Amino acid sequence: MPRARPPPPHRPAAGWRHTTHFQCTARGSSPRQETLAGLTTFLAMVYSVFVVPSMLGKAGFDTSSVFIAVCLTSAFGSLLMGLWANLPIAVGCAISLTAFTAFDLVLGQGLSPAVALGAIFLMGLIFTAISITGVRTWILRNLPAGIAHGTGVGIGLFLLLIAASEVGLVARNPGPGLPVSLGALNAMPALLSILGLAAIFGLERRRVPGGILIVILALSGIGLAVDPAVRFHGLFAMPSLGAGGSSLIGALDVGGALNALVLPSVLALVMTAVFDATGTIRAVAAQAGQLDEQGHIINGGRALTADSVSSIASSVLGGAPAAAYIESAAGTAAGGKTGLTATIVGLGFLALVFLSPLAALVPPYATAPALMYVGLLMLGGVRKLSMDDSVDALAGMLCAVFIVLTCNIVTGIMLGFTTLVIGRVFAGEIRKLNLGTVAIAAALAAFYLGGWAI
Repeated sequence: MPRARPPPPHRPAAGWRHTTHFQCTARGSSPRQETLAGLTTFLAMVYSVFVVPSMLGKAGFDTSSVFIAVCLTSAFGSLLMGLWANLPIAVGCAISLTAFTAFDLVLGQGLSPAVALGAIFLMGLIFTAISITGVRTWILRNLPAGIAHGTGVGIGLFLLLIAASEVGLVARNPGPGLPVSLGALNAMPALLSILGLAAIFGLERRRVPGGILIVILALSGIGLAVDPAVRFHGLFAMPSLGAGGSSLIGALDVGGALNALVLPSVLALVMTAVFDATGTIRAVAAQAGQLDEQGHIINGGRALTADSVSSIASSVLGGAPAAAYIESAAGTAAGGKTGLTATIVGLGFLALVFLSPLAALVPPYATAPALMYVGLLMLGGVRKLSMDDSVDALAGMLCAVFIVLTCNIVTGIMLGFTTLVIGRVFAGEIRKLNLGTVAIAAALAAFYLGGWAI
């Protein structure tokens, strides 16, 4: 009598969900691939530890403290995403929301860094609440796509203007005519910035790991050799967390942010993060093959919550709002499929905490190319505006243009929403409007017409 065959080994079903370990082999990857993918993602996004302190430093934040906050926020968010959501998606301080914080909230509206951090905390609370309750999904389904994509394009233009102005590529026009004019194109900061941007184009085209970081380090090296303002202050240092009373940890002023003049900016932060971060998470998850049969993100609820909770942690640590990084796609392209990839990224940022002297070594013309490159990538959102629905698309474009013309993201969003609603009425397309869109447009219009806008 033939012996019975042993049952086949258990294999996870196609709709595999979270367990207490990474199960790399079950998803078609190996620990070695995941580690390589994590290192690739880390190199692709480590430029943020130089760019974010540089931007917030202009708004009066202590750059050494911000450097540590960026490292800790990126470590916290990436480890949470990796160990809890088990997805290969890294989290860090978002460049676009950093620009909003520094140049809109602090320099534009005159808020103190403490109040700005309080606004980020409120944004994180709201963001987490709408992620847990499912409102985030409702918003994505009901709010106009044109405004969502237009906001991203506008922030991209905003980043370009900030970077170009910082290195003198454009300057305020003191005479009659347009408000800006060509700056000192033949000066070293402008020349190095253009050179660095072109180098990033080439390195990213060739998919060189850490191409942006390579350019930042190379330009910093040139600055160290020829620029007296760039000085080497060492490589390693124990984290001081802001010596001499400059620590930003726990410095947030939530009460100051609970102000009728600040709350619209908080909602603008939430809205920007909802569309930007959610789209990034879905895109990276899809590339990693982590969508189920219905097209939903595996462990999507945990991923969205990890993303939003990271902004709460960032505000307490003294950093900018956090979000999933599209650079995670570099890791998934290298074979990352599980949370081990994000975990490696988080550990890498923890190690960077001891390299804070490097932040003071990086001059503005070394980070400007990275800002301009990110801004240019965000302009790609234009292709998502469909002229088949011209009212939606044109309202989105108006939103984008006035974000940069007014240097105010909330103003651009207000004009986008109000022109969309009025345009729908005149086009006889009232049925395409929903209560959420009309309510937001009415609230923003009343805020501006009432003279409460800053």
